Amino acid sequence: MRRVGHEARPFLRARTGVVLRLAGWSLLEFAQTFLGGFGVARALDDGFLAGRPLTGLLWLAVAAVAVLPAVLAARGVFGRLADLVEPLRDGLVRRAVSRALSGALAHSAGDAGTRSLSQVTHQSEIARDGWAGLVLTLRSFVFTAAGAVAGLLALSPVLLLIVLPPLVLGAALFLGTLPPMAARQRDYLAADEAYAAHAGRLAASVRDIAAAGAAERTVAESRTLAGAQLAASRSLARWSGVRVLALAVCGRFPPLLLLLGAPWLLRNGLTPGALVGALTYLTQALAPAVQALMTMLGTAGGRLVVVLDRFTDAPPPPAEDPPPARDAEPPPRGTPVAELHEVSFAYGPGAQPVLDRLSLTIEAGEHLAVVGPSGSGKSTLAAVLAGTERPTGGAVRWRGRPARPADATSVRVLLPQHAYVFSGSLRENLRYLRPDARDREIAAMADALGLDALLSRLGSLDADVEPDRLSQGERQLIALGRAYLAAPPLLILDEATSRLDPAAETRAELAFAALPGALVVVAHRLSSARRAGRTLVMDGPRTQCGTPDELLRSCALYRDLAGRWEPEQPDQREEEGRGEERGIRSTPPPSPV
Repeated sequence: MRRVGHEARPFLRARTGVVLRLAGWSLLEFAQTFLGGFGVARALDDGFLAGRPLTGLLWLAVAAVAVLPAVLAARGVFGRLADLVEPLRDGLVRRAVSRALSGALAHSAGDAGTRSLSQVTHQSEIARDGWAGLVLTLRSFVFTAAGAVAGLLALSPVLLLIVLPPLVLGAALFLGTLPPMAARQRDYLAADEAYAAHAGRLAASVRDIAAAGAAERTVAESRTLAGAQLAASRSLARWSGVRVLALAVCGRFPPLLLLLGAPWLLRNGLTPGALVGALTYLTQALAPAVQALMTMLGTAGGRLVVVLDRFTDAPPPPAEDPPPARDAEPPPRGTPVAELHEVSFAYGPGAQPVLDRLSLTIEAGEHLAVVGPSGSGKSTLAAVLAGTERPTGGAVRWRGRPARPADATSVRVLLPQHAYVFSGSLRENLRYLRPDARDREIAAMADALGLDALLSRLGSLDADVEPDRLSQGERQLIALGRAYLAAPPLLILDEATSRLDPAAETRAELAFAALPGALVVVAHRLSSARRAGRTLVMDGPRTQCGTPDELLRSCALYRDLAGRWEPEQPDQREEEGRGEERGIRSTPPPSPV
């Protein structure tokens, strides 16, 4: 509760204007409540009981007309409510996603992921609905109660001596039930998260459970978790019964005591109209408002506090990655941009290794191509080199230091084959990795990579980009431009130019090679390998690295790939043409990637 209050204060301070506008609209509800009971009292005392029915009807008309501004107020209140409710939900979702990402970067267990999933899909909606209901109910209670108390004082201050004691007693009893109900609600949500985590593990392990004959044990665990959730729900229901008693004291006792004390009040100067007006305040305004508030606090309010308390838990910090030292000394001159030392990687404990004790050094400014048949591990190598996959053995180093997720954005950029483009302006897409890029730098990038045609078609840098209306090649060009502006020390292109024609691909790779950073290209054309200073040939865990000329002499797989990727020679096409005239058709070999 203390954590919730600590974070609620700045949230509300930032939205003071919204709260004041809500209060302004709610003043109309105060006027409706006040005129409702006061109009009835005056209609009886000054009108019907005094023999002036017209005056009585006029006072009743005043009470009835007071309802109309309240209808207008309801519209204004709901219009401002979204400004107070939606930011809460958005903030909770961002916090849950941050928790999940922090857990993923720390390679924590799957329970954190299922907890975050429950918070995004279920608990954030509970918080939004509970917060909206609490704001509406609390606002209505404050201004309705103020209107009723003001009306009772205007009729006769002695009325408060009879009305207030049961209200205070019921409120105290109700507030006494809130802590235990919050604890039971917390237990219920914890049981719900535990069952969700168990169900997630169960869905991913059905085959293993069946193969190991662990069905009975799994059913017993499920039954235990479901029983804990049921017990928490029943305990919560029992405390709800105590709340019903508090509601009865607040809502039913004040009118009853007023009726019992009516003879004494009338003998001591209270008018019949004031008595009926007081009953109107209690039965039509104050009692319903109190009951609505207590019901909301006891149900949605309790859930809201518990859910917010769970959201305020700080996400677990990564176990192995302290925050990066901003003032750390730069690496010495000549330090490689990236190093793999005896790196192994396999997709599972019993799986064949995709990388097997691979050692590789990438110097600053180097251009390395990675080639090999489809499924040989090229994309896996790119992911391990970029730090998105952790090796099962060996070590990855960036600029002389162990690779850490906290350093990733300052060291490398990885562009996959499927480029990410979001809805927004072209300028926003290109500045995604470097928000401070100036227009002249963007213009130089567009000239270097050949984005002029796309820029002319869209009209300007501020033109809206609709991803669905872009070709795959145009998406890749935007992603390449984004990486060019970032100019990282290490750029990894995992078939990021596969949708470009050979001329555009050549232009892009030469532009990146001219940058001071290292360039690693997972190649799908031999021309990419020929442009590189070194080429790494991968055939599963077997690898060989060298210059293109060295590999042509020493690597049979590279010669085979070079033969498949070799463009047709003019005399070869003439020979094939003569073959077709003789009824012979040549079938090209399948693509190696």
